[in-house]
Amino acid sequence: MAHTRWTRRRVLSTTAGVGAVALGAARSALAAPYVLRKGSKLTYWGGLIFSDVANKLLVDEINAWGAANGIETEVVMINQNETVQKVSAAVASGTLPDALDLSVDLLLLLSRQDVFMPVDDLFDAIGKAQGGWFPAVAATTDTAGNAGAKTGIPFGGSGNLILRRNDLLTEAGIAEAPETWQELADQAAAATKPPVFGLGLALSNVGDGNVQVSVLQSYGGRIADDAGKKAAIKSDATRTYLQWLKAAWDKGVFPPGNTTWDGAGDNQAYLSGQAAFIANTGSVAIAAKTQDPELYEATAYSALPAGPVSTVSPINLNLRAVPRTSQNPDAAKAVIEHLSRPEFMGRYYDAAIYGPVLQDQAKLAAFDGNNPVLAGLLDLIRKGTAPGYPDVYNAAYAEAYINFVVPKMCQRVVIDNWDFDKAMDEAQGSIQAIYDKHA
Repeated sequence: MAHTRWTRRRVLSTTAGVGAVALGAARSALAAPYVLRKGSKLTYWGGLIFSDVANKLLVDEINAWGAANGIETEVVMINQNETVQKVSAAVASGTLPDALDLSVDLLLLLSRQDVFMPVDDLFDAIGKAQGGWFPAVAATTDTAGNAGAKTGIPFGGSGNLILRRNDLLTEAGIAEAPETWQELADQAAAATKPPVFGLGLALSNVGDGNVQVSVLQSYGGRIADDAGKKAAIKSDATRTYLQWLKAAWDKGVFPPGNTTWDGAGDNQAYLSGQAAFIANTGSVAIAAKTQDPELYEATAYSALPAGPVSTVSPINLNLRAVPRTSQNPDAAKAVIEHLSRPEFMGRYYDAAIYGPVLQDQAKLAAFDGNNPVLAGLLDLIRKGTAPGYPDVYNAAYAEAYINFVVPKMCQRVVIDNWDFDKAMDEAQGSIQAIYDKHA
């Protein structure tokens, strides 16, 4: 099972008890206490992830919180493959839960539809109590909000890391993680000894292929202009990026078939010992730990490298939100605040593959370096960038992204042997047509 994504549960009417309980003693960072109604009900949709331990921790924590506060809790764990269908139906029928977990992409979409309550006070209070939010986390939350208001509370960060075969690289005399994309290409070339190929990056029309968008942007290339309205991919910076790509391709460092891989292509290449480097969220590590413990021990992790202009390493956030239709909004906010506490998150992070979102969470035992995947995710969160950066993350950008304009440009160069100008012209036209639709 892959990473968590979204969640929600229908809003059942609250059978309110008469008494109200002010929950504030342990939450002094907040401006005002929540009013919890004993005998009321809270429905919560949690994100079902690959870790049974993490899933159980979440359910047990919410239920224990409810029992301690006299609130009946109903927690439903939603598989990510069913989330879009369930959430769409719940929005249409007005049966969203009181609180839920969801991805930043879904939060962005639904926030534009005014589905969620603003939670700026909660966001600010949690940040103040735990050393502040990591900058990329705060920036991403701003992007996903609505009309200047924050609509979600982040609880876990993920994104692509560079996974590398430390054993093979050590044999090649390489001890440190690549700091730049050029260093990565050079190290990959040193590790390439067929059937092992150094650079297991997808250049196909799948999500993994869009790692190349980040590489392009780190070279100074852009999808569109600063206003987010005009295509801007044809540029000298994009030309420099394509020169890097073509030089690496000509050295034979990419595994055969990487221009037609499906979404599991890089996973399979790494797990089968065909690739020395891949970019992956960490799910490969989970598979390797059970399928090939030696490979797991031989793997090291780091954030995406820098280009000559900047480091572009997008983070994906999972957040908790409160629908406007919530029948118990104070309880929803209170349980979200409770789940943010280090006493719980320390145990949760230890079981789930997420990076921290708050500065103080980096001090938790889960991130002490003993778990290499979590260490890599901490590195990602510290160095990571908000989605789309430095481009404007709007609907047109998202459409260009899901239409794999950059991977297709790459294929033109490395497979069809188009010259750079011809490949950039096609990409420029495709992007402008998309942006014109959204003008």
